Amino acid sequence: MIRILFVKIILISFAGGLLCLDRVFIQAMISRPIIIASVVGIILGNPYTGLTIGAILELFWIDRVPIGIYIPPNDSVAAAFAASLAILAGQALGGVNHQLIALSVLIAIPFGIGVKKMDVKIVESNNVLSDQALQAAKSLDIRAIERKTYLGLAKVFLFYTAVLFILQIIFIPILIWIYPKLPAAVSAVLSMAYYFLPLLGIAVALNTIKLRGAIPVFCAIFLIFAAVMELLHVF
Repeated sequence: MIRILFVKIILISFAGGLLCLDRVFIQAMISRPIIIASVVGIILGNPYTGLTIGAILELFWIDRVPIGIYIPPNDSVAAAFAASLAILAGQALGGVNHQLIALSVLIAIPFGIGVKKMDVKIVESNNVLSDQALQAAKSLDIRAIERKTYLGLAKVFLFYTAVLFILQIIFIPILIWIYPKLPAAVSAVLSMAYYFLPLLGIAVALNTIKLRGAIPVFCAIFLIFAAVMELLHVF
């Protein structure tokens, strides 16, 4: 059991590190939370949980776009970590539930912000490689340019892979041990958080909409939907 868990952690670390490269290379949007968490879910045999966590984090940081020199929180690492944490802990505990998903997301969010600070350091160090590549271009040294490019990519890949491995190897056993011991009151709060987090994400997403009247229309639709669901529940 422990050996299988360790192998899965290594696999997710490698796959997550590879997908996170999209943040600095190609940028085909495969590093977005809804994609990377879903891929983690597919690898671990629970795509539904991966998609759920990815959707929550996608909404949560949808307004944080890397424009110019601004570096947003690392939602890719947070999504991969949260999905792996929820699914692997759930497999050990007998199943993934709403409380476990909410707790995993809440644990992962601060690390997305923390990894951002390391992203800044990596960008600064890659600027040195970029300057060296420009010097090599002046002398038409194509091989040197290739080496600097590959070195920068390798640095980013190894960093993300190591971060994901360390986070998983520490927090998955802790969560497996502590989750069954949580008081009923904490479980109730986590159950409410599971529904609150998507609403918070929707609020963030609505903040990015510039169409006049869009927010009142959405709120009206949401209230009608909630009323219909309540009536169906009553009858």
